[in-house]
Amino acid sequence: MRRATRASWTACVVCAALAATGCGSDSGDGSSSGGGGGTFTAQWGDPQNPLEPANTNEVQGGKVLKLITRGLVIYDPKTAEPKNMLAQSIKSDDQKNWTVKLKKGFRFSNGEPVTADSFVDAWNYAANIKNRQVNATFFRYIDGYDKVHPTAEGSEPSAQKLSGLKVVNDRTFTVKLSQEFSIWPETLGYPAFAPLPKAFFDNHDAWLDKPIGNGPYKIESFSRGTSMKLVKDGKYKGDDAAKNDGVELKVYTDQNTAFTDLQAGNLDISDELPAGQLANARNDLGDRFINQKAGIIQTLAFPLYDDAWGGADNVDLRRGISKAIDRDQITKQIYDNTRIPAKDWTSPVIGAKGGFDDTICGDLCTFDPKQAKKLIDGAGGLPGGKVTISSNVDTGSHREWMDAVCNSINKALGKENACVVNPIGTFADFRTQVVDRSFKGPFRAGWQMDYPLIENFLSPTYVTGASSNDGEYSNKKFDRLINQANAAESTAAAVKKYKEAERLLAKDVPSIPLWYQNGIAGHSDRVTDVTLDPFSVPNYPDVKVK
Repeated sequence: MRRATRASWTACVVCAALAATGCGSDSGDGSSSGGGGGTFTAQWGDPQNPLEPANTNEVQGGKVLKLITRGLVIYDPKTAEPKNMLAQSIKSDDQKNWTVKLKKGFRFSNGEPVTADSFVDAWNYAANIKNRQVNATFFRYIDGYDKVHPTAEGSEPSAQKLSGLKVVNDRTFTVKLSQEFSIWPETLGYPAFAPLPKAFFDNHDAWLDKPIGNGPYKIESFSRGTSMKLVKDGKYKGDDAAKNDGVELKVYTDQNTAFTDLQAGNLDISDELPAGQLANARNDLGDRFINQKAGIIQTLAFPLYDDAWGGADNVDLRRGISKAIDRDQITKQIYDNTRIPAKDWTSPVIGAKGGFDDTICGDLCTFDPKQAKKLIDGAGGLPGGKVTISSNVDTGSHREWMDAVCNSINKALGKENACVVNPIGTFADFRTQVVDRSFKGPFRAGWQMDYPLIENFLSPTYVTGASSNDGEYSNKKFDRLINQANAAESTAAAVKKYKEAERLLAKDVPSIPLWYQNGIAGHSDRVTDVTLDPFSVPNYPDVKVK
């Protein structure tokens, strides 16, 4: 077996700089890949947390997990339809007690077989409150979650493992849920449910330095703030094996720099084109410019944990902010129609069958500056006479829309500088401040779907205590409707209940929808077969290098 080495990577970078054709054919396992092999570069940003599957709930870390892990289910890269990946079957007679059988032959990149223990151990670790995993609540439906993850402040777990998980044999385990959950199997493609090898538990610090997964790529090196290099795992058994030899994810904190590198041939794939360059990108890149619908919505969340913004008494204040924003003008002038004004809290990508409904937001999402001023004044005005909007500005051209939103609010109120922006330099820093509840005004709360169902747009972000409920919204009726939807006998019945819950968001206004975000990308002429999946992530394994 011949390993991909730093030398081979260096050679490939030189190839890119010289715009040479071909870049070696070391597939990482000693075989000659030919026909599309070689390595390429792609734009990236530092992840917020170490790359533990259950501790990553943001896009940049999620990109890596999609490359190095595979779970029971995977979502089709074209349609997002869930289908079994490592699971041979996931069956239940009552939608509460499930039996999971694994396919044969899958392994981690260190050679360890993927077994039932690999999943059960990983899920027990994810759920245990002592391990402080941000995605722990994804396991809340498994029996015993309340014992390993008590909610009372300062309380200790009374059990170390989920009682609902039982290993039957190497390829079979059972899962007992605390309630019926008809769509539970469809949620299992989210990387938080990925298996973990023994190495994760035997030497955790070493694993964090260089995570070991079971996906089509394995990590060769990682230098925070610079890049991560991944090479093809030549022994990967899945039918989605990489068609290239590897990818170097390069960290950019400025989208314009990335776009300049893309134009110069120093970067092969960028999926974060700056808003001010979209028209140029269309013209310069031609058929190498990608613009397609994606399961992403940008919202503005309110810090309901702050008395100045939270509670029923401030609903009109929050509603007034929403109605002061001219979404149509902002999406047209800043984003060259690569964003669509939002009319609900989901995404058109999931379709009506998945729960999209463009009537949910209604009047709340309608621009009406006179009514906006009336609502805000009637609520006693802005807290302290000013509102500050926060977001990271290293990706997504967020500074541009923050300025435009503030301009729209200031015009509605007839005051200069009533709204100001708080630009945060990096996504990781921004997320840290969100998690620390540092913001005293509205902040960006974009959501990129984990799976194509309305449930994923609502449960993680608005259920009481959920992993990404950063504004700390809490409504018992909303929680109850979500639970009723989960227990519904069919997806159609579940969607109906989820939409009932979503209508409460239009009433309570914990956040306001801004726009649906398309997947935007460009690539060099050195690579082909570059596409985005419905989650707006490049299909790295399919990329071919000339």
